Amino acid sequence: MSLFESRPPLAERARPNSLDEIFGHENIIGKNSALYKNLQKGLVQSFILWGPPGCGKTTIARVIACHLNADFYEINAVSSGVKDIKEIIDRSKNNFSIGQKTILFIDEIHRFNKAQQDALLAAVEKGWIILIGATTENPSFEIIPPLRSRTKIYKMEELKLEDLKKIIERALRNDEILKTKNIRYIDIEHLYLISGGDARIALNIIEEAINLSSESDEISIDKNLIDSLAQRTNISYDKGGEEHYNIISAFIKSVRGSDPDAAIYWLARMLEGGEDPLFIARRMIILAAEDIGLASPNALLIANATFDAVHKIGMPEARIPLAECAIYLSLCPKSNSAYLAINNALEYVKAGNVFPVPLHLRNALTNLMKQFGYASGYKYPHDFPDAFVNLDYLPKEASNIKFYVPKLYGQEKSLYEKYYEIIKKYQK
Repeated sequence: MSLFESRPPLAERARPNSLDEIFGHENIIGKNSALYKNLQKGLVQSFILWGPPGCGKTTIARVIACHLNADFYEINAVSSGVKDIKEIIDRSKNNFSIGQKTILFIDEIHRFNKAQQDALLAAVEKGWIILIGATTENPSFEIIPPLRSRTKIYKMEELKLEDLKKIIERALRNDEILKTKNIRYIDIEHLYLISGGDARIALNIIEEAINLSSESDEISIDKNLIDSLAQRTNISYDKGGEEHYNIISAFIKSVRGSDPDAAIYWLARMLEGGEDPLFIARRMIILAAEDIGLASPNALLIANATFDAVHKIGMPEARIPLAECAIYLSLCPKSNSAYLAINNALEYVKAGNVFPVPLHLRNALTNLMKQFGYASGYKYPHDFPDAFVNLDYLPKEASNIKFYVPKLYGQEKSLYEKYYEIIKKYQK
């Protein structure tokens, strides 16, 4: 029988028991933080911890409850409902009347619907419970405004390499099982890469490696062993969550900023995270029109062809045209003049500037229409030199408006210069 079968997993056994044993998040729970200083005085208000998996949200909640000697309830939003909340709140009222603090820790609080979150409001406001919520999703979208206004939100980042080293070293030093093992080497840097900064995953890999060894083995947890135990790198990516929007934003900004290496990196992050390749291709079509535009009109054609190719061939081969298009768009000269022009025109129209179509621009489909002046004075450009006629094409009320301002880069520069030469030649 394995020594581990009758004990909690290493990730659970390795949790710190005091505030000073928490590694990382100095800005939130470090000795100079407001939260730490208030806890030393026995003070704490409801708050939400927003951060990636395995960064220590549950650990912080449990340590705070222990530090305050509070009555502690831990529930998961997936498996709990309003009934569970009300039962805890009823107990917390009794605690409150005798001066006993109650902490309610809700993991994955973003999964609570509006009614479930509403059920917390009065208890949080009156101080019956100290709510500590944990979420991987942006509270701006997932937590109702009344609950956000009653809580403080702490943004947690993934653990740094140095933090993970300290966590592993403490586990090796203190854990009753690890102390009995002859662990010669752990490639912590590769473990950090594979785990994506998730301490739980890192400790699980160490535990699995030790389970594979015999009592007398000298254990070396090297890159090859780590790779064999971890099926794939823990890519932080949620197609329906905030990270989805963060990474596509980074990708778009990298292409717009003409950095092909960054564009390829973010593209790889999306593909490895399971993003729909057609979603990426659609975004590149939009980008080609918005950010490259007239500076390189072929960009739109290539982006559209990429979408078609991705649709036809699918993954994994679709990664190749996606990469080709991402690099091409990154290298193209940039112009957002078409994007700005249509936005300017829409703003102008929405402001109420809706004028009749000038008579000379209307089609005269009947004799009656001709009698009323429809098409009168219109000249067909192809009948004239340079296929140009100096006519007014805007309503006279808008004759001085300029919606399009050229960006003199790439092909747009030569296009506009040729256009401007003709305009000057036939100017009134």
